[in-house]
Amino acid sequence: MQRYPSTTALRAFEAIARLGSVSAAAVELNLTRSAVSHQLNMLEDLLGFALTKREGRGLVLTLKGERYALETKRALSILLDAARGNDGEEMIGKLTVSCAPGLANYWLCHQLADFIKKFPKLSLKIVSPSFPGDISNDDVDLFIAYGNGNWPEKYVKQLITIRLFPVCSPQYFHQKGGLGKPADLVKMRLFHLMDHTDWRVWLAANGVANTQLESGIVFSDANFVQSAVIAGQGLAIGDNMVSGDALAKGLLIRPFEKSIVSPRAYYLAASPEKAERKEVQAFIEWLESLISDAQSRYERKK
Repeated sequence: MQRYPSTTALRAFEAIARLGSVSAAAVELNLTRSAVSHQLNMLEDLLGFALTKREGRGLVLTLKGERYALETKRALSILLDAARGNDGEEMIGKLTVSCAPGLANYWLCHQLADFIKKFPKLSLKIVSPSFPGDISNDDVDLFIAYGNGNWPEKYVKQLITIRLFPVCSPQYFHQKGGLGKPADLVKMRLFHLMDHTDWRVWLAANGVANTQLESGIVFSDANFVQSAVIAGQGLAIGDNMVSGDALAKGLLIRPFEKSIVSPRAYYLAASPEKAERKEVQAFIEWLESLISDAQSRYERKK
């Protein structure tokens, strides 16, 4: 049976041929360098001949590679034109998205009516990961994961930069008669997400360095953190996505205005093959549109 090269491999090779390096192709395609190299190696194995060769410290096309690059560009252009010709067709099929529970509960689930309105015939399934940052579920088409974005061999794209700031309930704030200075917070009941990193980074940015934060409770999920804080049990580090709705409703307040950029962020992750599916691309474009609107509102309120 004839095996055909994947469009992911063809796109990787076309980008290498056009840009002249694996690194540049990886940046353009939002893939790691190793993922692009892997796609090139798979394509060469399938074809049975080398497409590139080393020349000094650089990479150049072989004679067969130059010919194949022209045919690859022509084939991808045909596929792109065919896709544009189907823009008016309704999106159908199934799409499974894994989302960090806190983001799903406090933001994504509030937006889904808009997606359903745009794509009424697309069957959407939302699941949660087994643990924070888990992107191992083969049944998932697209992951919205919280972490550092270090997932080799995957299509990875940062969805949004997270800004961190302390939050508490109005009741807790009034019970304490205000919260004083940032240095006073280390004596209060602090809640943590995954580890103590967010509090340490925010406190250091506010002149409170080398703090010992062994007290308080560490939660594995933002749902638990926010529920405890809304219930007036203590303080936590909130962010511009998960905490936005509770802040707008007055369930939470920001006792200190200064925010910092989180060392972690929300990323989109998928296998290179699944990332090319039109259902996945449609969901990504919809998400990015929502994020753009949310960021604009956040900037106006700052």
